[in-house]
Amino acid sequence: MANENKKDFNAMLNDSKDMPKIQIITDKGSIEKYGGDKMYFAPPIDYDRVMKKVPYGKLITVGEIREFFAKKNKADFTEPITAGIFVSIAAWASFQRKEDKTPFWRTLKAGGELNPKYPGGVEEQKKKLEEEGHTVIKKGRINIRYYVKDYDKSLFMIT
Repeated sequence: MANENKKDFNAMLNDSKDMPKIQIITDKGSIEKYGGDKMYFAPPIDYDRVMKKVPYGKLITVGEIREFFAKKNKADFTEPITAGIFVSIAAWASFQRKEDKTPFWRTLKAGGELNPKYPGGVEEQKKKLEEEGHTVIKKGRINIRYYVKDYDKSLFMIT
């Protein structure tokens, strides 16, 4: 996100934008890709609530949060673009607060990848994850990405 220091992420976090809602999609490619036509949209605050539940030493992926929301709301899938944006909003909102912090660094992208859009980028997320006992590995030579090694062994199950 651009101009993070000029945005009020806590206001964005609490703006539901007419969500939650379910939308029926008709695009055949998307229906095949996501396994159905019933798409759920969760409001930003719901991502923050789930991210706050992840305890010290545990991890979750954005995909797992999306699956949780879809199942809970009897949808085929949760919209992926807003999910990524709302997870970043939750991270920046926490960063801007003095208290009631969200441990956003425990929320990973697909495959255990660190999120460069979080406050402090992958460097800060790597530091916090290593402090909690995780091993972060670097992949690639040109397009370098960072991943938590064996992240799936530390996954938190949302209830």
